Amino acid sequence: MKKVILIFLILPLPALAQLSSYEINGYVKYLFSTTEFPLIRNNRLNDHLIHTRINTRCYPTESLTAALELRLREYYGGSVEKIPGFKDQITDQYDDPKLAVEFCNKKKSFGYGQVDRLFLDYTRGNLQATIGRQRVAWGTALVWNVIDLFNPLSILDYDYEERPGADALRLQYYTGVVSKLELVAKPGETKYKKTIAGLWSINAAGYDYFIIAGIRKNRKLFGGAWAGDIAGAGFRGEFIISDAPNKGAPTVNLVPHQYGESITDGDKPVASFVLSADYTFSNSFYIHAETVYNNNGKKKNAGIFWKQSQQADMLSPARWSIFQEFSYNITPLIRASIFGIFNPDDFSYIVMPSATWSVVTNLDLMLIAYYSDGDPLTEWGDAGNAFITRLKYSF
Repeated sequence: MKKVILIFLILPLPALAQLSSYEINGYVKYLFSTTEFPLIRNNRLNDHLIHTRINTRCYPTESLTAALELRLREYYGGSVEKIPGFKDQITDQYDDPKLAVEFCNKKKSFGYGQVDRLFLDYTRGNLQATIGRQRVAWGTALVWNVIDLFNPLSILDYDYEERPGADALRLQYYTGVVSKLELVAKPGETKYKKTIAGLWSINAAGYDYFIIAGIRKNRKLFGGAWAGDIAGAGFRGEFIISDAPNKGAPTVNLVPHQYGESITDGDKPVASFVLSADYTFSNSFYIHAETVYNNNGKKKNAGIFWKQSQQADMLSPARWSIFQEFSYNITPLIRASIFGIFNPDDFSYIVMPSATWSVVTNLDLMLIAYYSDGDPLTEWGDAGNAFITRLKYSF
């Protein structure tokens, strides 16, 4: 596998791209980060990352598309050495087949390659069928997609714009220009690892509406979403209701009893609701606000319930979270942005400013930082702070 990856990387990419039935593109990134974690001894960690991605498409016929996308990352620095379970955190994205290989595993460095997309897509008339490792993106909100059942995005994952995929079969039947029926099945070794769900989307009165229903981790669920505008401002929302966590996959209570009832041991249905609005002014100034509510989210000590909230398929362990973003084009080549997430129950927060500069064609420089504050054990009180520099070359 290592030799296959190396040979693939040194192929004459521009020559391959000239083939009419074949496309290839990708990027190479270098990131430097310096991060301070309150819970780690000698808590300043300096890290380097080389991140390469190669995306390929093949079109054997007008109806058939084959895709292969590779992701290779090499880490060096304090996070590899000092953060427990760091290697598992960055590689455990897929069930079998994992389709990944380690090419470096040392005390302070770790490198691996991974097949991030591998699928066949077939279209005939109004029917589209896709099988394999693919991105199934459901939802309308821009920060918290509670109806995205197959790997919802995280606004804090700034270096993974493609987002994780899912090993699944996807059938889409288009009943109109902007309406369709969709069925997605993600297999698993046990009933607790399977997900099967359907989506119905329609357009009415200038709004797109979505209804979903299915079973995830042996828990029945129902949800919906909408997207439209009010006086030129985008207006979106999502909701989902599912069986209680203790009706799904067995979990281990990792939280001491004195911190309150476990999220995953609750016997009441889980409900989440999102509202989102955004507006772009004529001078490029952009404003975006969003909030999420979880009926069984924590008002206290939310910071120690992150793992359990993921087991319960919640996007936040908190009862309420509020997001606010502002962006502006300083020049045609430089864009600045800042957003924050605030927990109104424990008053913890995280703020992330960034700036992107298009240095030359296909070469971008991005500066990112985040700062968090709050009491210990609050949602963001132990998140620390960081500064990141990222250089990206696209081909």
